[in-house]
Amino acid sequence: MSYTGQAPPLTAKEIESLLKRNNIARICSHNKDGTIHAAPVSYRYMNGQIVIISHAPSRKTRNIKRNNDVTVLIDTQQPIRGILIYGKAEIDYDNVYEQAVSVMEPFARDVPKDKLQRFTQAFLDSIKCVIVKVTPKRIITFDHTKWDVYNNLVKTYLQE
Repeated sequence: MSYTGQAPPLTAKEIESLLKRNNIARICSHNKDGTIHAAPVSYRYMNGQIVIISHAPSRKTRNIKRNNDVTVLIDTQQPIRGILIYGKAEIDYDNVYEQAVSVMEPFARDVPKDKLQRFTQAFLDSIKCVIVKVTPKRIITFDHTKWDVYNNLVKTYLQE
């Protein structure tokens, strides 16, 4: 394979696996002055959407209220793989508790459900939160492990 300027894409199965396995993403929204605000977030992939817990007064929430065009990056560093999701965000004020428990479940795999529920309720009681749901409009993926140029450079310069 020759250099094309971009790494090969992930397969549908790899996309699904990465979306379900990874729990940290970066969401980018538009500031008032036109610059981009990027924030790390925990998320859960549910029903074809990226679901995020956000503090109600946060910059990302305020930005989304003004302009709901967002970009979400979900990636891994070793190996370098990722998904760029260009989409529309909506803010959901209903059923925040139920959705928050669902978003937090992957972080608390070894925690009994009742403890997770109590933690989530205490968290929401202390910090006003909303749910941000991102519906993908366009998805771009990349997998450097499938890219001969990248693999040859790693072998040449990084491996002994």
